[in-house]
Amino acid sequence: QVQLVESGGGLAQAGGSLRLSCAASGRTFSGYVMGWFRQAPGKEREFVAATSGISRNVYYADYADSVKGRFTISRDNAKNTVYLQMNSLKPEDTAVYYCAANTRSLVVTTAGYDYWGQGTQVTASS
Repeated sequence: QVQLVESGGGLAQAGGSLRLSCAASGRTFSGYVMGWFRQAPGKEREFVAATSGISRNVYYADYADSVKGRFTISRDNAKNTVYLQMNSLKPEDTAVYYCAANTRSLVVTTAGYDYWGQGTQVTASS
């Protein structure tokens, strides 16, 4: 069982930045695929970014088109933590952000993740 706890959400002005953190339990964190999703009111949960588990000493990342060039996902295996650095925030980035994990492969669908955090609110004001 993997437990995920997000932090770092809050209010920022449009054009500003926030950094989300997600602390994970488990002794094999380096092998987890870690993802970030978000859900705005009245909308379905959508993929934001993900980083693969280690493969041949390399991590891979993928991003939704809407956040490419603005958001960066990273991980610190020593701290069992994954981060989402969000720059140049837009009002349309406002949502509850969820951290997710699986132990298989990097995918962009919610169905591909087995473990979820409780979510953290991000609000970007215009």
